[in-house]
Amino acid sequence: MKTIADAVVEVLINAGVKRIYGIVGDSLNNMTDAIRKNGQIEWIHVRHEEVGAFAAGADALLEGSLAVCAGSSGPGHLHLINGLYECNRSRVPVLAIAAHIPSDEFGSEYFQATHPEHVFGECSHYCEVITTPRQVPRTVTMAIQQAIANQGVSVIVLPGDVAALAAEKNPVPEHVMYPSKPVVHPSEEEIGKLASYLNKGKKITLLCGAGCRGAHDKLMELCSRLQAPMVVALRGKEYLEYENPYYVGLTGLIGYSSGYHAMMDCDVLLMLGTDFPYRQFYPEHAAVLQVDIQPAHLGRRTHLAYGVCGDVGATIDRLLPLLTEEHDSAHLNKSTERYAKVRQGLDELAVGTPGRKPIHPQYVTRLVSELAKEDAVFTCDVGTPTVWSARYLQMNGQRRLLGSFNHGTMANALPQAIGAQVAQPDRQVISLSGDGGLAMLMGDLLTLKQYQLPVKVIVFNNGALGFVELEMKAAGFLESGTELVNPNFAEVAQAIGLAGIRVEDPAELEEALTRAFAEEGPVLVDVVVNRQELSMPPNITFKQAQGFGLWMMKAVLSGRGDELVELAKTNLIH
Repeated sequence: MKTIADAVVEVLINAGVKRIYGIVGDSLNNMTDAIRKNGQIEWIHVRHEEVGAFAAGADALLEGSLAVCAGSSGPGHLHLINGLYECNRSRVPVLAIAAHIPSDEFGSEYFQATHPEHVFGECSHYCEVITTPRQVPRTVTMAIQQAIANQGVSVIVLPGDVAALAAEKNPVPEHVMYPSKPVVHPSEEEIGKLASYLNKGKKITLLCGAGCRGAHDKLMELCSRLQAPMVVALRGKEYLEYENPYYVGLTGLIGYSSGYHAMMDCDVLLMLGTDFPYRQFYPEHAAVLQVDIQPAHLGRRTHLAYGVCGDVGATIDRLLPLLTEEHDSAHLNKSTERYAKVRQGLDELAVGTPGRKPIHPQYVTRLVSELAKEDAVFTCDVGTPTVWSARYLQMNGQRRLLGSFNHGTMANALPQAIGAQVAQPDRQVISLSGDGGLAMLMGDLLTLKQYQLPVKVIVFNNGALGFVELEMKAAGFLESGTELVNPNFAEVAQAIGLAGIRVEDPAELEEALTRAFAEEGPVLVDVVVNRQELSMPPNITFKQAQGFGLWMMKAVLSGRGDELVELAKTNLIH
């Protein structure tokens, strides 16, 4: 007998799905058995459903197609949530299969009962419960198309008993999803108005994000015509940093002063494919223009002089012929000179002196970038690993950088590395993990072992939630609840059956990383890095300066003056 679960698997196969990330459970039994019998979809057994959702998101990002994760009823739903929020906010097409309690127990407060339509409501574009055979395959097809069309999450809720029912004789369609890539650009009138602002501008700056993917060369031509420096939002780094003479760095909490000033000094700011969220980093007196494929994004971060809906590349094609004014290069030259000085200063921090412990995290990241392959995939945890990745990983048009850049959750790097490595097994995948982030979902090191995924996990072991400590200092608080009593992570890896390397001296770091990258299987490199390293935002407000002063006074009065000495030794020496 062909069951509903069998029909769902057929739909997924016709959609090109090759694997599902999840954890088995009784409400999922019929689905997992259908997958087993069919044999065309691989079940990737992770140790936590949250990891499954993150891994599916990374899989979808690299492959450019739908990925699938699954969780059993109740707790399985709730464990999926954080990863699905990340996928939905990052606009990644993921389908979640949420098994459910028996259908005749709905509303009875049954064991493990949730209300999935409410649970998944804010992190999905589509969430429907299958209760009858006639809904399949149409409901699954609709869910897949919603995920593809909206570039986000869809959820199908499948009660365990319903999954076992006989399927209707309705045939599963051969084509169950319809990827579409329409060329969207503003009208002639809108393009003309956009051009008029740019033609009048004397000091124009571009702020570019992930929506600029595929438009690198067109953006170089636009910057040349406008003599405009380019500031890049973090998600745009992998697409725009390389071969870019107009690049002046990032802005925001993890950016550079050169990016900050390039925006603050302009009279016209052109936002292209970015939804950069931090309002305090936008100029107050410039005319701000915005081009975004999502019209709902227009004007939601800062006041606009004008905004249009369109694909960045298609919009630039129509904009370039209308740019008539010659632009002075003074603003561009000043901005690139500032960036050159900032870059030199950042590079001077990324050094390691033999015997001088602990190791600078900047040095770790610089070496990782230099030693990694030209097409490596990097994943980075939130907090300081994201800061060092943003500043020291060099992109080249082939490399990828994945993180929790919109949702900002801990523990994303290892799960995303798992999905990236499963999706592209022949590619080098490097996880830049914080000690706090790794500890949160450390159980999935076992997934690396079980599937022999050759992920290289670099742990920034500073014994603290470092970025949170910086935020506390800036606000004038003494650090509280941020200290981490860590094991030797290399020994933990070895106990699991992975290769583990511990590094405490800068003199040993390059050889350790070279050895790790040469290993065929998974490796964890536990690097003891400096806890007192400051990663300051590009504009220090008076309130933050007050906060640091207050923190220093509190530290002295509470008998923690030795921390001031360490802070000074670490940061003022440069």
